[in-house]
Amino acid sequence: MPRFTFPEWTETLKRWINLLVLGAPVYLVALVAYGVTPEAIRIGYQPDQPVPYSHALHAGELGLDCRYCHSTVERAGKAAVPPAATCMNCHSTVKKDSDLLLPIRQAFAEDEPVHWTRVHDLPDYVYFNHSAHVNAAVGCESCHGRIDQMVKVYQAKPLTMEWCLGCHRNPAPFLRNPENVTKMGYQPQPGEGEDVKKKNDVNPPTNCSTCHR
Repeated sequence: MPRFTFPEWTETLKRWINLLVLGAPVYLVALVAYGVTPEAIRIGYQPDQPVPYSHALHAGELGLDCRYCHSTVERAGKAAVPPAATCMNCHSTVKKDSDLLLPIRQAFAEDEPVHWTRVHDLPDYVYFNHSAHVNAAVGCESCHGRIDQMVKVYQAKPLTMEWCLGCHRNPAPFLRNPENVTKMGYQPQPGEGEDVKKKNDVNPPTNCSTCHR
């Protein structure tokens, strides 16, 4: 009976298959382990900005409403980044000669945007709509943390899929009466979230196409 012999190239293939079988579990474990680290989910991410804008001063001490600068959160998917003209509404007279505000004055004079570095940046494959959440009466601090206490803004929440789904499955703890959406440090009254959920018919979907479109 003739003896069948595998081609020589299959020896190389066998080595790759063995490497894959042995290495895949190690790779998957390492990938999952890295996926839950602060570096991967960006908790604490705090980039430098072209201007040292203090939310603790403006939103905290001075009490500016979030919507003064982020003016589209109630009607658009993205929260607007304020143009230099918004800053100059005050700073044409307040600290108008400050060296720290030179990039603002230059941008305003040249009708150019200020190149802020984005802090809360979801992956491109994730769809998020600010207006849907604000109009459902989700408090700003639920996702952004106590912005009014941040001299330099950082990412306070994980913003992972699991974290988002937790809110979609049980939104009541994050809901408040609409007039308090932007109020920092607000403590909803007992049952307030459930009342808002029922009144506004807040029933967030959890199907994949909600966020992955």
